[in-house]
Amino acid sequence: MNNIDSIIFDLDGTLWSTLNSTVEVSKEIKKRHSDIVEDMSTEVIKSAMGCTFEETAKKYYGYLDKETRERYTKEAIQENTKYLMKHGGTLYNGVKEVIKLLSKNYKLYIVSNCIEGYIESFLETSNLKDYFSDFENNGRTGLEKGENIKLLIKRNHLSNPIYVGDTDKDREAAEEAKIPFIYATYGFGAVEKYNNKIDNIYDLLTILKIKNTKNEF
Repeated sequence: MNNIDSIIFDLDGTLWSTLNSTVEVSKEIKKRHSDIVEDMSTEVIKSAMGCTFEETAKKYYGYLDKETRERYTKEAIQENTKYLMKHGGTLYNGVKEVIKLLSKNYKLYIVSNCIEGYIESFLETSNLKDYFSDFENNGRTGLEKGENIKLLIKRNHLSNPIYVGDTDKDREAAEEAKIPFIYATYGFGAVEKYNNKIDNIYDLLTILKIKNTKNEF
């Protein structure tokens, strides 16, 4: 991974976690609809992290017909996004410091399988908007993550980016885009194949040989 010019991040399980708010929203959606007969477990929610909307709907409400499950999933995601725009999710330890340090050496981006407004909620509530140059998502383009990575690379004229994510779908997306993949082991997925791995966000500084001057913050 020499001559890296940019870093593209996944969002959920990489920069922050929205598990708690997703659980609470799922309870509220269940109260509204009598045909939702199963409580949504944290395991189901974790398994849907990084999935497209259609895949998420199957995981959330797979026992319902396609139209109904997608309607309820859209409702749940929209409610969660409204909450996140006000309150934010839970940033992983060190994210603010590391993003600020990385931005001095690299252009930073986000590509995530989410609806419009979701990445914006992260950028606004984390106060990190000024450190990211661009982002893309499935909700805006309708494309799979690998295609969105390629779209972002082309749009920003990137020469040698890397992708940081936490699931096997992230790995597959990086492979499709033909760029190195850094596996965030602290996230939601289990990945066996990767170019490098980080056990916390600070490990990126070690991999990229950036001095961690915490006192600066």
